[in-house]
Amino acid sequence: MESLVTFKVEKGTAFMALNRPEKRNALNGDVLKELDGRLREAEGNDEARSVVLHGEGPCFSAGVDFNFIAGMGGVSSSTARKFRVILSDLQSVLNLMERMEKPVICAIHGVCVGLGMELCLAADFRIMTKDCRLGMPEVDFGLIPDVGGITRLVRLVGMARAKEIIMTAMEVPAEHALAMGLINRIAGEGGHLDEARAMAALFNRKAPLALGMVKKVIDRGGHLDKYSFQELEAFAQSLLLATGDVAEGFAAKMEKREPRFLGR
Repeated sequence: MESLVTFKVEKGTAFMALNRPEKRNALNGDVLKELDGRLREAEGNDEARSVVLHGEGPCFSAGVDFNFIAGMGGVSSSTARKFRVILSDLQSVLNLMERMEKPVICAIHGVCVGLGMELCLAADFRIMTKDCRLGMPEVDFGLIPDVGGITRLVRLVGMARAKEIIMTAMEVPAEHALAMGLINRIAGEGGHLDEARAMAALFNRKAPLALGMVKKVIDRGGHLDKYSFQELEAFAQSLLLATGDVAEGFAAKMEKREPRFLGR
């Protein structure tokens, strides 16, 4: 059976693709379980210094597979408990992508809504085609984003903008998304993967341990008080100073050549 999430490593970048084009890459438990395995594969692959996640077919993802929700049954105290367990499992997949010590880029096109957008919010960088439909329509179904979407959106764009996006179920145009910091770059139609590949190539030339550490410091320290944040910087730096990559970085600078970082 064909993989629901494909995986390949090219020139230092792990490319993962949601692979249900006939279902517009709708997400269910099976897809996210396979994504979890692919993320762990990328995390443990020393050749892969960055990760690009994209969607096969006409769009990134049309959101949650409604058959997946329907399969949970009617509302009762027992199904509510079951749902919370399932939800915790889904949240853990996105948390894994967020805490991976490698840059993760989402290249989104066509449609990226609901759970698909929540998935993108767990990445470090988002590239969106100019014609992409981006939004969180959950309130139109009597629901709310629940796989970290509210949490991450508030921290990314602020409370007022997060409320507007979620409570109106608006579609966010590319220019608006870029202006508010929701995405990092806009690509032309069909150019999302090329843009992501170029961004990943830039990261692949940097010291991987430093990239992983600065990602962790920013993610863990962004909401600390100033002095605690500085302590976290100092702790991370003390670990990096003992690595061979630091010696290589200074040697390359003195010898006027490109550094060859080995991640150790």
